Amino acid sequence: MKHIRNFCIIAHIDHGKSTLADRLLEFTKTVTNRQMQAQLLDDMDLERERGITIKSHAIQMDYLYKGEKYTLNLIDTPGHVDFSYEVSRSIAACEGALLLVDASQGVEAQTISNLYLAMNQGLVIIPVLNKIDLPGAMPEEVKDEMEDLLGCDRDDIIPASGKAGIGIEEILAAIIERVPAPKGNPDIELQALIFDSVFNSYRGIEVIFRVQNGSIRKGDKVKFVATGKEYNADEIGTLRLEKEPKDVIECGDVGYLISGIKVAREVKVGDTITHVDKPSKEPIKGFEEVKPMVFAGLYPVETSEFEEMREAMEKLQLNDAALVWEPETSAALGFGFRCGFLGMLHMEIVQERLEREFDMTVITTVPSVKFNVVTTKGNMLEVSAPSEMPEPNYIEWIEEPFIKAQIITKSEYIGPILKLCMDKRGLLKNQNYLTAERVELVFEMPLAEVVFDFFDKLKTISRGYASLDYELLDYRESDMIKLDVMLNGDGIDALSAIVHRTKAYEWGKKLCEKLRELIPRQMFEIAIQAAIGQKIIARETVKAMRKDVLAKCYGGDISRKRKLLEKQKKGKKRMRQVGSVEIPQEAFMAVLKIN
Repeated sequence: MKHIRNFCIIAHIDHGKSTLADRLLEFTKTVTNRQMQAQLLDDMDLERERGITIKSHAIQMDYLYKGEKYTLNLIDTPGHVDFSYEVSRSIAACEGALLLVDASQGVEAQTISNLYLAMNQGLVIIPVLNKIDLPGAMPEEVKDEMEDLLGCDRDDIIPASGKAGIGIEEILAAIIERVPAPKGNPDIELQALIFDSVFNSYRGIEVIFRVQNGSIRKGDKVKFVATGKEYNADEIGTLRLEKEPKDVIECGDVGYLISGIKVAREVKVGDTITHVDKPSKEPIKGFEEVKPMVFAGLYPVETSEFEEMREAMEKLQLNDAALVWEPETSAALGFGFRCGFLGMLHMEIVQERLEREFDMTVITTVPSVKFNVVTTKGNMLEVSAPSEMPEPNYIEWIEEPFIKAQIITKSEYIGPILKLCMDKRGLLKNQNYLTAERVELVFEMPLAEVVFDFFDKLKTISRGYASLDYELLDYRESDMIKLDVMLNGDGIDALSAIVHRTKAYEWGKKLCEKLRELIPRQMFEIAIQAAIGQKIIARETVKAMRKDVLAKCYGGDISRKRKLLEKQKKGKKRMRQVGSVEIPQEAFMAVLKIN
């Protein structure tokens, strides 16, 4: 055990995590020159196209240091805030973290929040100043920032460059000397923490785990504590670039397990693996539950594909534990799922992955939350979609969920953030300065205002610095109404929304304008209306395309032209009666782009 080191690389977006991981793999000769490519660990097409890391990737390296051979388990993590759950799970499987800071950009928002995640788990932090070979690098100023943030000695900061391969030896030496060997007792019952899983269509589900106590051998009968299911460990091994089967995985090491698990629901990330004959008394404390920030409906384009989509969602959830979902129905779109995401980027990525990896074309609806509706008969209903809302004359009052939102930001952004929160009907409860630069703001605000684009706006206003944490407080009575959208008099429930009365008129007007741009013109006129109950509050018209029937008619009396126009008018009338409107996918997302 004393020759094992488990560490992860954490940093803000684009500070060079994946590039540094490449250099470490090259330097320890884990990969040959032929296998090498830039951002080697980002194996998803989406990651390569966008140049971001979406999934954490674990890989094992061997390194000779002072004549002794060490096993290093490296986990490369994403930097974007929408994938911070991946980071928190990687941290749970490590004893140390390399904290990278870009020498030209300095300490940024995710640097701080990822650092706190690591410190709360008691990890040893090794500060690395990356990209020192850039012409715009400011190594001395950034070192000052890092000293303030970490309270470390200036000499502890390792100058490096992932691109040019500077400082790689020093980093490896620091990992071996500063990061403690895993603690754990190899002689007691097996306890292993599942921190990731992948679906393999040939071999079932591959579980990736870290052994905390005891050891696991090939062929052992193991049990997953949370689900209570038992399996045979058909194959275990370590994660190199390819999987490497082994006979035993010792205490403190990271490995994978294949036992032909077919059902995705049986594997929970954060669960504990133990032996069937000598089970461990208690599970390992896993990670905290994930908090979705945005809820939206995902529907298959063909209703008959509902079951396939359910399977696709289960397989995707294995690989992305931050995705939360439950089935729901809609009158306009049929059967689908209500999903919780960590942010707008997360929602976009999930939609893309469903289309690419599982060939599912999906329609996404308006994000929303759950409301409590008290009817005139005194019954209480839970309403999570506008289509479930009763008629206004049957409603006594409506309660909406309120949250306590804690925002940590730099002091220079307080003004715009206060304005944003007030616009979202927030009440400022507390404001306190953590340091001269950093402020904590505590608001009470409706969850419905937060799920839309609040988080994205907060990030934009504060240039990525503000961090948001929230907890549910209670339900409070609010003046909420259901805003219906009608096309040629037919209600479209997928476009309806539950909004506050003060915002209804503006919302309806903007939504109608947006839809007018997005809905293609037909041969008949389309009326787009927003209504509260029976009262129409806004209207836009998509004008009809018309054939030029007067083209062949030149000269002569006006009555000839009028005859042709009358004939066209009759035909149009007939069309309007049976005309149904095709709505493009963008129209369902129009609500998100209102502002």
